[in-house]
Order: sequence, then C-alpha cells, then structure tokens
Amino acid sequence: MFHDEVELKLKSGKGGDGSVSFRREKYIPRGGPDGGDGGHGGDVLIVTNRQLSDLNQYASLKELHAENGQPGSGQKMHGRDGTALAVEVPVGTRVFRKRGNDWRSVADFIQADQSKRILKGGEGGRGNVHFATSTHQTPRTAEPGEPAEEAIFRFELQLIADVGIIGLPNSGKSTFLSIVSDAKPKIGNYPFTTLSPVLGVVSWHDNRLIMADIPGLIEGASQGKGLGHTFLRHVRRTKMLVHFIDAMSPDYAHDYTVVREELRQFDPELADKPELVVITKTELNTDTEDFTTKREALAKIITPPSVFFDKKTISAVTHLHIPELIQTLFESLQPHT
Repeated sequence: MFHDEVELKLKSGKGGDGSVSFRREKYIPRGGPDGGDGGHGGDVLIVTNRQLSDLNQYASLKELHAENGQPGSGQKMHGRDGTALAVEVPVGTRVFRKRGNDWRSVADFIQADQSKRILKGGEGGRGNVHFATSTHQTPRTAEPGEPAEEAIFRFELQLIADVGIIGLPNSGKSTFLSIVSDAKPKIGNYPFTTLSPVLGVVSWHDNRLIMADIPGLIEGASQGKGLGHTFLRHVRRTKMLVHFIDAMSPDYAHDYTVVREELRQFDPELADKPELVVITKTELNTDTEDFTTKREALAKIITPPSVFFDKKTISAVTHLHIPELIQTLFESLQPHT
C-alpha cells in the first residue's frame, strides 16, 4: 500500500526540572546549595531521506514524541538533554501544521539532506545553586523544566520528476516506463494496474531524467473518483507531461478531453504545463482507415501548450519510435536544465 499523506501528533521533550540540593561532605555538614540544572527537552526535526519513496512507515502511527530532559542533581550535576526526534520523510514532502481548523504550511522539503526544527524542546529548569544570595544562602527553590510543545501535522508527498506520464487507465504508461528506464512497475491488461506512482531514471547519451508513471485518471478524478486526486498532486512538480492515448480506444479526442479537463479542474496550472500527446500501443490497431480518422479528429482539438508528437505514434512492444520520443523529451527539457 502506497501512503503519500499522513497525519501525526508530534510532541517535543519536556525540560528537566532543576534540583534542590545542598553540599554534604565530611567536615562540611552545612555546605551551600549545589542543585544542578535540568536537561533540555528533545526538539522535533523533519529530515529528508533520499532512500525513502513514501510515508508508509507512519501510516499506522498516531503520535511520536522526543525524549524529555532529565532532572538535575546534586554536586551541580546537569541533567542529560533529551534526544531529539528526527522524522524522516522522502524528498518532495510538504508539511502542514494544524492551527484551529486551518492547516498552515511549515515547509516544503524538496532537497536531499534538508532539515528543519518544527517543535522546540523545553528548556531545563535552573537548580537552587542559582538562587543563593548574600542574604539567602540556603535557597530551597528550583525551577521546573519548561513544558513540551505539541501539535498535529499533516505530511503530503509530491513526487519530484522531470516528466509525468498521464493518460486514462491501461494506456500503456507502465509498459513504456519499464522499457525506457530502470523502473519495474506492475503491468497488466486491465485498468488501475498501477496503484501508486512509479519513478524511473531514463538515460540518453550523457544525460538523464526522472520520469513518473502517474496512475490512470478517469472522468471525475479531480473530485476523487477512481484513484482520484490522491495521485493528481504528483503531477504538480513535473516540468512537462507526456499524455498517452490508447490506439485501441474508440474515440481518441474524447480520451484526451477527459484527462485535460481533470487536470484543469484539479489545478488550472497543470493545464498550462508543456505537454506532448502520443498515441500508444499502435501494434494492436491494424485498421488503418479507423486509426487515421480518429487521429485526425484528435489533432484538430489539441491546443497549446499541448503538441502532437511529431511521429504521432509509438509502440512499447515493437519499440516503434521509442528512441525518437526519448530524444524529443530530452530536447524539450533542455532549456529547463
């Protein structure tokens, strides 16, 4: 199960209490105060981990907390500081903090080894050694440690890829990605084979790009139907889109319109991304007249920023025009890299 959104209650560590203590040694029966300070409570940090690809490790958790600071003790001994809680997340994770009924953005973690403190641990209390004066040499007062901070946070993963492959279910996205990259997505001849986004690295000469297979969209996806908006967010960070149209579809223009409308309704900015429209699985359509009629109808409704792949069709099975498509993608991305 792929989890790209979780909520967690996070809590920093409480500061350790200061100590009330007096020096008691042989020949010094009435020594002065020597109570040490309490330790600092552990902070809560968000840290990116490039090895992670999802938020699955937090799916079954409700709460995490840092370690409390330890109390001070005699002989001016400082209590041990609490260990910080490092919440590791994949690169591309956005973090929000709940404030009343609203969610406010904390940070967008888009770089490897990025770190940010989101909750501060409590300061340790001062021991009674700090409260001695010339007129009050035996203070029996020490400070309690500061309380912990706690809040509810929402984590949203948005994959970071150069190219996002979109299209209706079973349009050949996974097969294509498995051939041109190192990714090994699940492949089958039925809708929703891909139940989670899959990233693959595509190499061409001395260049490389990251490509994401976005699970198939259906009409109503922007309102949550099918796999819904769960995966639409992963298109946001891509630099360009490749829109696959199944050559066996009865109406190419309809399929194109459905996906474009879902992008627009979910986020108008998605509809403005550069997009390359490609007809796939052409080895299955042997009716040349039918194919030509539907392709021409599709060509009439494609509007900028969408463009038709100049070879018009590909086949991942026979590798028809696959090298040309990869070259086109790299050339299209060149101004952005």
